Amino acid sequence: MKALFLNKRLWIIGAGLIFGVFAALMVNWGNPPTMGICVACFIRDITGSLGLQNSVQYLRPEIIGLVLGAFITAFSFREFRVRGGSSPIIRFVLGAFVMIGALVFLGCPIRMMLRLAGGDLNGLPALGGLIAGVLIGIFFLRRGFNLGRAARGPALSGWIMPVIMVGLLLIAIFQPGFLHVSEKGPGSMFVPLAVALVIGLGVGFLAQRTRMCFVGGWRDIFLVKDTYLLGGILAFFVAALVTNYAAGNFAASGIYHWGFTDEPIAHTDHLWNFLGMGLVGISATLLGGCPLRQLILTGEGDTDAGITVLGLIAGAAIAHNLSLASSSAGTGAWGPVAVIIGLVFCVIVGFFMREGAKAT
Repeated sequence: MKALFLNKRLWIIGAGLIFGVFAALMVNWGNPPTMGICVACFIRDITGSLGLQNSVQYLRPEIIGLVLGAFITAFSFREFRVRGGSSPIIRFVLGAFVMIGALVFLGCPIRMMLRLAGGDLNGLPALGGLIAGVLIGIFFLRRGFNLGRAARGPALSGWIMPVIMVGLLLIAIFQPGFLHVSEKGPGSMFVPLAVALVIGLGVGFLAQRTRMCFVGGWRDIFLVKDTYLLGGILAFFVAALVTNYAAGNFAASGIYHWGFTDEPIAHTDHLWNFLGMGLVGISATLLGGCPLRQLILTGEGDTDAGITVLGLIAGAAIAHNLSLASSSAGTGAWGPVAVIIGLVFCVIVGFFMREGAKAT
């Protein structure tokens, strides 16, 4: 019994199943369709709530819960360690491009799996793009790619992002006049604050204990033939799919159906679904983790991950202010250009940030 309890593979599968069930149910409880939890979309919504863009606006407690859940868990298990200083500017820009790629596709790797579990087959080219991006990232990893070694830092720096999240939680609770909330669209759809926060805290706990990562799973299976993280991703998908059927979401009067067209908050431009998520795949592989993983690391005291999260926030504001983000009508006016620029940037970083590469 003790060996069963300590089996880490059972833990990651169990975490994936629990996460998948609640991510699917969050839609029935009020969140947008196939967006029970989407780290990229929800960070984008937070930027809108703070006035950094005016397209989608709601201060999502789920993001707050993820960081604070990881923080509390890491602190409780004595795994809170402040470290950082590994190419922060490059991490910031890569984080911005992760967000831009996600908003061209309309979702992070978590939402990609939720869209597939909701019958949206536009997630298939996106999945192909994510894997292709991961494989390109692996190409650079095998040739010595390295953003540099992180060093231990002052305790205060590791507390800044969790404290910011506490501040955001207070803003969400007290609703000051400067806070923006969309009156229609995805930003107007949300579960009660307490429910969102509890789910975020719970997922933060599970993700911190299991190292759950929706890009790392694909990286590890191709790089070192390790199926540990992939088991969590597949369990998440199966749980979300079964939950959607059990909840009646695929019924005649339900919110989902199988196909490419008329899917909720999605477009059918397969090339940019592929390339947008491809940009997410290569950027996140170079960064060492998906947007969820970056939030969890931030809660553990990793200031490099904190810089990446700031890059995600900047990318969200840029994407919506400069017409890069897609909509159900198709890609944004400048979204494809931004994706190409991002892919070129990643390739340049991959070639030049190698151990032994000469500085000029």
